[in-house]
Amino acid sequence: MEFFHGVNIDWLGKKWYFLAFSLIFSVAGILSMGHRWATQGTPVPLGVDFRGGTEVQVQFQNHPDIGAIRQAVDAAGIRDAKIQYFGGEASRNEVLISLPEQKNENSLDAGRQAIVEALQQHYNNPFDPAKGVKVDVVGPTVGHQLERQAGLATLYSLLGMLVYLWFRFQLIYGVAAVVACFHDTLITVGFFSLFNLEISLTVIAAILTLVGYSMNDTIVVFDRIRENLRLSRRESLPDVVNRSINQTLSRTVLTSGLTFLTVLSLYIFGGQVLRGFSFALVVGILIGTYSSIAIAAPMLVAWQESRASSGKAAVLPAAKRARS
Repeated sequence: MEFFHGVNIDWLGKKWYFLAFSLIFSVAGILSMGHRWATQGTPVPLGVDFRGGTEVQVQFQNHPDIGAIRQAVDAAGIRDAKIQYFGGEASRNEVLISLPEQKNENSLDAGRQAIVEALQQHYNNPFDPAKGVKVDVVGPTVGHQLERQAGLATLYSLLGMLVYLWFRFQLIYGVAAVVACFHDTLITVGFFSLFNLEISLTVIAAILTLVGYSMNDTIVVFDRIRENLRLSRRESLPDVVNRSINQTLSRTVLTSGLTFLTVLSLYIFGGQVLRGFSFALVVGILIGTYSSIAIAAPMLVAWQESRASSGKAAVLPAAKRARS
């Protein structure tokens, strides 16, 4: 099925618009992260997985009132607790209470116990006996270890993809694809900083997913470029790249569009527990699809033109023949 059969869009002719678009969102994200770093000590809001702390998930027998819960928690001397309905719907009976990072494990356990006792004193037999209370406690040491491991996982995935594309295509293909994926990751994380959304382990999983998704889209375009370079030796590289993007446009839009609708429904109906995960995928799929067309492919032409301007030999066959 092709919705864009015979389309002839000059993508490279719009490269400066694409560059401006990317710079606006990238710089906005960097400025937001820099401001948060200077004022709060971290570039993005971190979930309990990374900053350490306590999350108490409580299943009530009846619909609870957030205000009453906060009064009970405050009366017990617990400060800076974040209280919200679990799932984001006021009709649900589950509440998530988050405590900030403590200096030691004993403080975390004491905070958990204080919350449970405060709720039991304020309510008469409040908890659903089938589910009751679920507690997640992450110490500050473990949280910092998870933060480091998450960063390394993202870095290793990009390096692995660079090596793979180096062997399958050429080094410039790998560099262009990795730059595009870094661009996607930067903008996605920047959105979390701009909208004050916490990054948790599930969000890291979403970021790694979108890196793979973006890379797959980019490889599809690169594979068509390589094929057309072999078949059209007399055509200039910009023309080959434009034609290759147009030929894969239908596949890109259909695949990304259907995936986007899926993760959008997950964001709308998935509730609080999946909000960060689905938000990362919603933003990442849009930016990843854009970058495979507007960032990765034009980098091939920019690299070739920079080599030509400095008098170096061309590395892609179309440009070799075009210059002869």
